[in-house]
Amino acid sequence: MSLITDAPPAASIPGLFVDRVRATPDELAFRFRSESGWAELTWSQAEEQVRLLAAALIELGVGAEDRVAILSGTRWEWILADLAILAAGGATTTIYPSNMPDECAHVIADSASVIVVAENDAQVAKLRSAREKIPSVRRVLVIDGSADGDWVLRLDQVLADGARSPSAAEQAYLDRVAGITRDRLATLVYTSGTTGVPKGVELTHDNWVYVAETSRALDLARHDDLHFLWLPMAHVFGKALEVVMIANGTPTVIDGDVGRIAANLGEVRPTVVAAAPRVFEKIHNTIISTVRNEGGAKLALFSWARGLGLEASRARQAGKSPSLLTQLQLPVADRLVFARIRARFGGRIRAFISGSAPLSPEIAEFFDGAGLPILEGYGLTESAAASFINRPASTKFGTVGPPLPGTEVRIADDGEVLIRGRGVMRGYHGLPEETAKALLPGGWLATGDIGELDEVGRLRITDRKKELIKTSGGKYVAPAPIESRIKAASPYIANVVVHGDRRNFCVALITLDPEVTGAWARSAGLPEDPALLAQDETVRSRIREAIDAVNAELPSYSTIKDFAILPGDFTVEAGELTPSMKVRRKFVETKYVDTLDAFYAGAVDRI
Repeated sequence: MSLITDAPPAASIPGLFVDRVRATPDELAFRFRSESGWAELTWSQAEEQVRLLAAALIELGVGAEDRVAILSGTRWEWILADLAILAAGGATTTIYPSNMPDECAHVIADSASVIVVAENDAQVAKLRSAREKIPSVRRVLVIDGSADGDWVLRLDQVLADGARSPSAAEQAYLDRVAGITRDRLATLVYTSGTTGVPKGVELTHDNWVYVAETSRALDLARHDDLHFLWLPMAHVFGKALEVVMIANGTPTVIDGDVGRIAANLGEVRPTVVAAAPRVFEKIHNTIISTVRNEGGAKLALFSWARGLGLEASRARQAGKSPSLLTQLQLPVADRLVFARIRARFGGRIRAFISGSAPLSPEIAEFFDGAGLPILEGYGLTESAAASFINRPASTKFGTVGPPLPGTEVRIADDGEVLIRGRGVMRGYHGLPEETAKALLPGGWLATGDIGELDEVGRLRITDRKKELIKTSGGKYVAPAPIESRIKAASPYIANVVVHGDRRNFCVALITLDPEVTGAWARSAGLPEDPALLAQDETVRSRIREAIDAVNAELPSYSTIKDFAILPGDFTVEAGELTPSMKVRRKFVETKYVDTLDAFYAGAVDRI
C-alpha cells in the first residue's frame, strides 16, 4: 500500500503519477512479460520502484533538467526509468534501439545526457564503441546485461542501492515531485530525420499535462479499459500513451515485440490499442488476400458482408442510418464474418487509435464496417503528439478530426497548417534559428503540413509542404494521398513512393508485402522470393490493376505513368524507413535514382 496521502496538484508527469497512486493504489497498473510469464504491478507497487530508482539517480548526480537517455525497446523498465528520471527532477532523452552507434552518439552528445539506461549488452556495445564521442555520460545502467564495476551498472543493483538513499523516503519523494514546475523540461525527443539531421524537441511537463487533461475531457481512455502498448516509446506517440494511461488509470499490458502483436492481441484481449497505419494495412491485406485465395463461397460471403459494412460506415459518417435492408442483413453478416475478424483482436476492442502517418480512408472504413472503429489523430513531435483526433460520435475518415480542446488552428495563405496551444514545444534544443523558423509570432507552430478544414472544423492533411511535387509542366501533385490509395487498392503492396518533382510525369516505386505475397505465391505456384516475384509478369499485372483503378480517379497530370517493383521491402536497417515506419522519401529516391532516371530516358511528355 502506498503511503501517499497528500498529493499536490498535477503540474507535472510525476504529479499525475502521484495523483493516480493516491486514487487507485491497489488496482492493476501494468502487466508485462517476465521469465515466468506475465507479471503484474499495481499502481502502488509501480510507485515504489519509481521512488527507489529516482533516489538512486539522485545519488548518481542527476539534478534539475539533467538529461538521462533511454536506449531500449518498449518494456516496463522503459516506463519505470522515464518516471524515475522525471521524479528525480531530470529530463528524459529518447533513443530508438535500432539506431546505429553514431546516431546514438549524436543524440547523447547533443543532449549532453549524463546517464544512459540501456536495454542489454548489445546496446551497451554501441555506447562503448562511441564512448569518446559521449564524454558527458558518467554511468550506463543496463537492464538485461552485465556490469563492469566501473562505467556500466546493472539496473536491479542500482534499484537496491536506491533503497538505502535518504532520497528514497516517501516525504522526500513527495516534496521533490511537488517542486517540479510546469515549465520544466520533461522530454527531449529527436525528430526521426526524414529530411536531415535529427533535431531535439524540448517538451515541458505542461505539454504532457495538457495531453493528459484533454484525454480525460474526451474520454479517450477509461478506468475500465485494458490498453495494449507495443509502440516504440522513443517515439512521441508512445510517450503520449504513457501519460494518457496514467492520467486515466487505464491498466496497460506492455510488450514491444512486434512479432508477437497478433498473438498478444488474442491472448490479452485489450479494449484500446494504438498503432501506426502500417499495422492496419498489413492486417487488412492479410484478410483480403486470404479470402481471395480461398475464393468460391467464402469470397462471395465476405464480399457481401464487406459491402454491408462499408454502407453502414459511410452512413454513420454522414450522420444517417443505413438502409432498412442493410440494417436487417447486418446482424447476419456480423455473426458470419465480422465477429471472426474481431476475434483476431481478442473480441473486445472498443477503439483503435491511429497516428504518426496518414491512414487510408478505405482501410479505415473496412475496419469500421467490421465493428472495429479507428480514431485517427494528428500531431507532431513538436506538439507532444496530440493536436487533433476524430471523436467517436462524429468520425470522418480521411480527416484527423477537430483540434483538441484548447488547441487553435488556422490555415496559412500557402495552405500550411498552423497550430497554437499548450501542447506546442518549448523549442529545438540548442537551435535558436531553427526554433524561430518553426515558432512564428503569436505562438503559432508551423507544422510543415498542407491541409484544409471542413465545414465543421475537422482537419484534412493533404501532404507535407516539402514533399509536394511540381512537375515540369508546372502542376502540383500531392504524393501522399496517391500513395495511400494505391496501397489500399492492392493487398500485395507494402510501400509506395510517388516520384515526379521537376519531371514531366509521375512514376512510382513499389515494394511487395512479403507475408501476403508469399502466401499468394505458394497458392499460385509462383516463386516466393520477393526479388523473383518483383520480376514476375503475373505480379506486375496485379499491381498495374491497382494503379489503373487509382489513376481512373486522378487528374491526368497526377496519374502514375509507370512503376517499378523493387526486389525487397523497405526497412529501418537499410535506411529507407524511420524507426516510426515513415518512408525516408529523399533517401529512397537517391538510392534508386538509376531506376527513376530510366523511366524518363528518351521519354516524351506523357501528361
